[in-house]
Amino acid sequence: MLELYQFELSHYCEKVRLILDYKGLAYRKVEVTPGIGQLDLFRLSGQRQVPVLKDGAAVIADSTRIALYLDQQYPDRPILPTDPKQRALCLLMEEWADESIGMNARKVMLGAFSQNPDLRSAALPTTAPGFLRSVVESLPREALDLLGSGAGFGGDALKVARTAMQQNLECLSTLLSEQPYLISDQPTLADFAVAGLSMYVKFPAGPYLDLPETLKGKGVPGLADNPAYLPFWQWRDRLYADYRKAVSVMGTPTDSSSRPTSIDIE
Repeated sequence: MLELYQFELSHYCEKVRLILDYKGLAYRKVEVTPGIGQLDLFRLSGQRQVPVLKDGAAVIADSTRIALYLDQQYPDRPILPTDPKQRALCLLMEEWADESIGMNARKVMLGAFSQNPDLRSAALPTTAPGFLRSVVESLPREALDLLGSGAGFGGDALKVARTAMQQNLECLSTLLSEQPYLISDQPTLADFAVAGLSMYVKFPAGPYLDLPETLKGKGVPGLADNPAYLPFWQWRDRLYADYRKAVSVMGTPTDSSSRPTSIDIE
């Protein structure tokens, strides 16, 4: 069985999971714990980032390389168009999604968490004690902004990222208001990249991710709930409903005995 070394809340991993589900491939998720270490995954793949796919003796790192590998090795339900121009457009759009949506979505999500105590509270498990929830909700915005600045997500960077995401969502909503998919009449790599990498702007509402129920369907205020972007979010909901499998039916449970212990998130 295919093994996906992943972080459940990585949007690059979500891109790969969408492709695996679309192709109907059984796979086992191996959750990689962020933090210290990284030796197991480095020994396996020669690098430290997720996602990593293991297929027998083959080990593939990077979401784009994994997508291309899957399409070559498992050609049923292809994700790359055969028409040369459509294929070129698909690959260009996938690269744009990786760089623009992927990077800016992370920044606007962190900005929303720093500014919105309700969103921070929703991210906590339902079993979290009341005192912890109160602490998280009452964290001063100034302290969170300082931490964000230290990580390169200061106020100016967040403004630039938000403007970029507004433009991205506006363009995507326009494109998808009159066509079923971004490139052709069938979903392609571009669709799965855009859908997966937008996860941080608005988490899917269905049973697709192992995250607190209170966080499902939540997102960045002004982006996740703006009526102007409704065509995009409705399109993404349809894509998930048609092709993404529920958490309870995906593969076999993760084997914790083989789990790497640390990771950098791509």
